[in-house]
Amino acid sequence: MATSQSSSCSADFVLGMDLGTTSVKVVLLEAQSNRVTDSRSFPTNSDISCTTDTHAKEQDPALIIAALDQCMDALPKDKLKKVKCIGVCGQMHGIVLWKSKSGCEWLSKDEIIRFIPKEDVSQLITWQDGRCSADFLSSLPKPDSHLSVATGFGCATIFWYMKHRPEFLSDFSDAGTIQDYVVSMLGGLDKCVMTGQNAASWGYFNTTTNQWNTQILKDAGFPVHLLPVVVESGAVAGHTSSEWYGIAAHTPVGAALGDFQCSVYSCMTDKGDAVLNMSTSAQLTFGMPAEFSPPGSPDTLCPVAYFPYLHGSYLAVAASLNGGNVMATFVRMLDSWMKEFGLEVNESRIYSQLIQSALAQPNTDLTVTSTLLGERHDPTTSASVSQISPSNLSLGHVTRAVCRAIIENLATMMPPQSLQAAGVRCIIGSGSALSCNPVLQQEVERVFPFPVVYGKDVDSAVGVAMVFNDQT
Repeated sequence: MATSQSSSCSADFVLGMDLGTTSVKVVLLEAQSNRVTDSRSFPTNSDISCTTDTHAKEQDPALIIAALDQCMDALPKDKLKKVKCIGVCGQMHGIVLWKSKSGCEWLSKDEIIRFIPKEDVSQLITWQDGRCSADFLSSLPKPDSHLSVATGFGCATIFWYMKHRPEFLSDFSDAGTIQDYVVSMLGGLDKCVMTGQNAASWGYFNTTTNQWNTQILKDAGFPVHLLPVVVESGAVAGHTSSEWYGIAAHTPVGAALGDFQCSVYSCMTDKGDAVLNMSTSAQLTFGMPAEFSPPGSPDTLCPVAYFPYLHGSYLAVAASLNGGNVMATFVRMLDSWMKEFGLEVNESRIYSQLIQSALAQPNTDLTVTSTLLGERHDPTTSASVSQISPSNLSLGHVTRAVCRAIIENLATMMPPQSLQAAGVRCIIGSGSALSCNPVLQQEVERVFPFPVVYGKDVDSAVGVAMVFNDQT
C-alpha cells in the first residue's frame, strides 16, 4: 500500500513506524502541518511454524526488518533527508532477545545504509504465544501491579524458558519488544530502553512507580539483567548512530510506544470518544479522568484493564484476543473444506461472498460464541455454535452469527452501560478487520447505542509520529 502527497521540500518531517503482527507501516508526517504526506505498508510474512509445540507463536525478526526495509526504500529520498525525529511503535507483550552491541550488522549498498539482524538475535515470541498454561501462570509469583500476567507476556515467557529451556536465556544480554529492538539498533544503545507502555505489557511492572518488580523477580530467580531500562512514554531513547536510508546520523529516536496507545492518539480528540479498534485482535477503549489511579492489585477475572497512556494518564481497555482473527479462521476453514473437494477459491473471494451473504441476511437466530482463542481473563473459554436448525445453516446466517458474536463478546467485556456512565458519546471505529467488513459495522451499531464514526485516520504509525511531533 502506498500514498503520497506533494509537499514543500523545505519542510521538516517526522518518521513514524508501526511494527505490527502481520505488517509493517511507515509514514512521513509534515511537522508544521501535522499532515501525513507519504505512507507505505508491506506484509511481514514472518510467522515461524513450530512442529514441536502447537501453542508456540513465533516470528522471524529478519523478515520483519526486511518488510521495514521495503517500506523505507519506497519513501521519497528527498523527504527522508529532512526527517527531524523518528517515532517507533509496534505489537506489545512479545519479546525478542539479543546480545548487546552485536544485535545487528550495518550494510551499505547503492548509497543506502541499513541494518539487518545477526545470528545473536532470537526469534520474536509474540503476544499470541500460548505456552504458559493456566497452571503454569498460577505457579508464578504475584506481581506488584494492577495488571495481571498472561501467556504471551514478556516476563511470563522468560519464566517459561527458565523452567523448560534455561540454556536458551544464557545466550543473551538484552531483551525487549520488536519495536524496542529496532530503537536499540538505530541508536546503537548499550542497553535496551523501554517505555512504561511496553513494560506494562510484559507484566511485573508497577505503572504508579514506573518500576519493575525487581525484588519479586529476583526472589524467583528471574534473570533481571534482561529487563530494559524504563523511561517515560514520549521520551527520546537516543540518536541514530549512523545514517539510515538518508536520515542523518544523530537524529533523535523516541523510545518505542505501544501500537494500541498510538492508534488511540491518532484519533481520540474528545473526552466523549471511545475507540473500537479491530485488526487481528480487538480493543474497545476510552480515556480515564486525569485523577484516576489504578487499583493496587490485579483482578484476574475482570475483562477491563487500565493501560498506561501518556503524561501519567490511563485508558480503560477491553482487550479481546478474538477479533479479525476469528473471521480469518472461518475463511481458512472454508478454504480447507473446498480444497478437500478439489476446489481452489481465492481467500479474498471467500471474504467477499461471506460479507455479501450476511448483508442479505440482516438477522439470525443461530447463536455463536466467538471466543476461539479464549480471553486473558478467561483463558479456558472456547467457541461454540448453538440454536442450530435446518433454516439457519446458510452462509448468510452463519456469517451474520459469527460477526454478531465478535461484537457481542466485546460488549460483554465492556457493556454499553459502562460506556454511558463514563460519559462516552461517540465510538470511533477503526482497524482493517472492521473497516473492510460492513457486517461487523452493522453489529457495532446494533449493540452499542452511540453514533459510530468510520473513516478517521486511525493509525498507529501516524499516532507515534504525532506523539513525537507534539513533543518537539
